[in-house]
Parts: sequence; C-alpha cells; structure tokens
Amino acid sequence: MSSLSPSYWPIERLPGLKRLDVEHLQAVGIATTEAMLHVAAGQGGKRALAQQLNLKQERINRWVAMADLARVPAVGCEYCGLLLHAGTISTHQLASAAAPQLHRHIQRLHVATLRNARACPTVSDVGLWIAQASRIDRSGPTQRS
Repeated sequence: MSSLSPSYWPIERLPGLKRLDVEHLQAVGIATTEAMLHVAAGQGGKRALAQQLNLKQERINRWVAMADLARVPAVGCEYCGLLLHAGTISTHQLASAAAPQLHRHIQRLHVATLRNARACPTVSDVGLWIAQASRIDRSGPTQRS
C-alpha cells in the first residue's frame, strides 16, 4: 500500500466546538487540527492545554481524538464526531477495527440519534476509513508525505 497524506482542517471545523472555544484555541496558537495534535501531544500536552485554557482535560481529550480521527481523509470533520461517539478514539484504533462490526455499531448509533438509517455511512465507507487509517497510522501522528 502506498502512503497517504493525512488531512488537517481549520480548528473551527471540528464538530462541537463553540465559537468561544475556537477563539481561545486560536489565542494560544491552535488554528488547525494539526496544531492541536502538536500542542496536545501526550498526556502532558493535554494536561497543560487544559490548564492553560482553564478547561477539564476530558474536553481536550475529545478535541484531540476528533483531530486525530479527522486526519483520515474519508473521515474528515464530517464523521470524526460520529466515530468518537461510537467509541473509536484514535486513528490507531480505527486502523485495527473490523468494518462489519464497526458499521453495525455506527448504524445503531446513527439510527438512535438521527432516526435515519439512509444517511448512515455504508460498510464500504467504513472499510475505506479503516484502510486509510491504517495507511496514516503507519506514517505517524503528524507526518506528511
């Protein structure tokens, strides 16, 4: 398999961030998901960022998890929150998932929350996410090709 370049996004594209959250992140130099991954690398980085922003670390953990999952081009900011809510917390975990099982879990979550199975990603979509996550996971957390 050839390498795949991870995707990075403006921080305001991450789902669930309020305007004030975005402003605070930008004020400390975090304008992109790539910057989020650099600044909040490891537990020490997450803890320091939480203290700097006067937020609970769990909130930072969620943002970092979504930034990591959004690196997968087919996931991006559109599906990173869905994956997180389905219990997938990293690109590494996504890379080792089984498409049929993950799809069933996502579909149950999607139907329970949105009441619309037709809008749910397909098993093929989930398979593509896993394949891309595997290629990105091997390249490291923030390396570019």
